[in-house]
Amino acid sequence: MRKKYIMAPGPTEVPAEVLVEAAKPVIHHRTPQYRKILTEVVDGMKYVLGTENNVFVIGASGTGAMEMAVANTVNAGDKVIVASIGVFGDRWEAIAKVYGANVVKIAAEWGTAVKPAELKKALDENPDAVAVFTTLNETSTGVYNDIEAFGKLTVNHKAILVVDGISGIGAQPFYMDKWNVDIIAVGSQKGLMIPPGLAYIAASKKAWAVIENCKSPKFYFDMKKYEKAATKEKMPDTPFTSAVSLVCQQAAALKLIKEEGIEKVWERHEKLSKAVREGIKALGLELFAKENPAVVLCSVVVPEGIDGKALMKKIRDEYGISMAGGQGKMEGKLLRIGTLGYTDRFDAVMGVAAAEMALKDMGAKIEVGKGVKRTMEVLMEEKY
Repeated sequence: MRKKYIMAPGPTEVPAEVLVEAAKPVIHHRTPQYRKILTEVVDGMKYVLGTENNVFVIGASGTGAMEMAVANTVNAGDKVIVASIGVFGDRWEAIAKVYGANVVKIAAEWGTAVKPAELKKALDENPDAVAVFTTLNETSTGVYNDIEAFGKLTVNHKAILVVDGISGIGAQPFYMDKWNVDIIAVGSQKGLMIPPGLAYIAASKKAWAVIENCKSPKFYFDMKKYEKAATKEKMPDTPFTSAVSLVCQQAAALKLIKEEGIEKVWERHEKLSKAVREGIKALGLELFAKENPAVVLCSVVVPEGIDGKALMKKIRDEYGISMAGGQGKMEGKLLRIGTLGYTDRFDAVMGVAAAEMALKDMGAKIEVGKGVKRTMEVLMEEKY
């Protein structure tokens, strides 16, 4: 028998007290009992996002929230700026083009972030841009963007700031209102510690002025429907059938986050990711992130002569740990070790140990135990 673990940047492990919520009888979604739980989730998400704006709960993946953001703000022919640092930044471009947008793209070298000066230049050169679409944390490369700096640029510009926070929310600092973020899109299966299937979106007053004038066709993703349902009575509701069991699980997971405290959650992720990065470096391996390294994963360049796909398969099938490989142009060239969501110090040690063992088995010239030792040292230095 082998235990199975997930150390990918999503989906992530789910706490036992959250898993059991799915085994309970389903509550009807148009009852006060359910709407009380939905209220807990909405209030909890406001806490996690640092916002007073309404948060809508959607039965969808995180990409559904991304499409909702575009469908409600972009008319055919509108100019938008996409600040991309990897696969998921490029997804903004793809969705925007489906809705007929004229895309001005800032494409950072993979492994680096978009510089605020680059965004400022794009905004200055495109005063008619209606939106900036970007990513809080890019899991394909292991890099995060400085969203706070971006918000300081867009706050006095016509364009709204729309952020994919799917992997970063619940793991790294984020303040929607304080940072002048106009729309945030989130998914449930990462830092929020439940299975895939829910998405969340919140919009500022500035964003609502754009939403009210958007003519793009939509039905299920019409934010006006969600706003009407959320505000028609004392407790929030949804315009369509809710994923009831997932919402109940989210309420339980948000309770755990509140008990730990969101700042402590961020601190935990920072310490775990640092320990894994230092352990990997101690093995003599190269980190792919050249700057702004993510706290949700460690992206490792696979050593010369090692098949990256075979490495990931070996770790999964022989050691029982699901990690992630490279995406897009880095397919087969990266190993991505997740430190996201329901993780603690011994997950960090286990992840580095599995990478060490698999690489050694495949002929890499590394010293077994050196990475694990350094990982443990950092965790002890950080008093975690």
